[in-house]
Amino acid sequence: MFSKAYQITRNFTRPVAASCRTADGRTRCGLATFIVVNKEGWIVTAAHVLNDMIACQQHTKELKDYEDQRAAIASDSSLSSSQRKKMNSKLIFNKDWITTQSLWWCQDGVIAEAIHADPVSDVAVIKLANFNTASIPVFPKFNPPELDPPPAGSLCRLGFPFTEVTAAFDETTKSFTLVNFTLPPMFPNDGIHTRIQLIADPANNRTVKFIETSTPGLRGQSGGPLFDVSGNIWGVQSRTGFLELGFSPKKKDGNKEIVEHQFLNVGLASHVQHVVALFKTHGVPYESA
Repeated sequence: MFSKAYQITRNFTRPVAASCRTADGRTRCGLATFIVVNKEGWIVTAAHVLNDMIACQQHTKELKDYEDQRAAIASDSSLSSSQRKKMNSKLIFNKDWITTQSLWWCQDGVIAEAIHADPVSDVAVIKLANFNTASIPVFPKFNPPELDPPPAGSLCRLGFPFTEVTAAFDETTKSFTLVNFTLPPMFPNDGIHTRIQLIADPANNRTVKFIETSTPGLRGQSGGPLFDVSGNIWGVQSRTGFLELGFSPKKKDGNKEIVEHQFLNVGLASHVQHVVALFKTHGVPYESA
């Protein structure tokens, strides 16, 4: 059903590798997905793909404050050794502070020169510098933002799940290298449009719209397209929801009786209206379906 749509959407769907290093020296890396919007290098992805970048900015400040306090204690000649030890013990070192992070946008030398994110709807539009779009023959068409997908209509996601990525950190260059990395195959999975979920955000006095599907999004598909059989975009994959089915079968585990709660995993994609709103606000050229 989606074979023709896949041949369209695969052209502008790309992986992004997110790497980070924590204060205790651990390095982690994972894949997400982004959509190339136009030949100028504008892209759209899920806002939470940027979480480590945002956290790194805050954590860098917190780590510097921690180090400044330790230095002040060490340089205070009025303190005894026991006083220094006691004061240092009250300082909190967070081993999970992110000290360095990187986003690799599927091409070397590419940087994000403009970022506009809406965390509430989980959408981000980004202008990539030095991103070569010459090999992309077609760009996405976005459905009208005032419409919803037809109820029970077929939809498909595309992204890069089931791929383990390892990053090595070079202390000399303060940069990451992906270890033995090759571009992974794309993975589509389909479902039907079950309903629209309206999620209220009292802090911002907003209600945002998500498209729910009968199948879940997969890790690595975040930021990828949710599209119809024509290959037109209805949304950007955001998260997976867990709906309780109300069935709680019991089973034996040795002498213990365990209750297994049953859930339906559903996909939630940021509605195209939030994507188009960011395009219009920030002057991003895009094609309408």
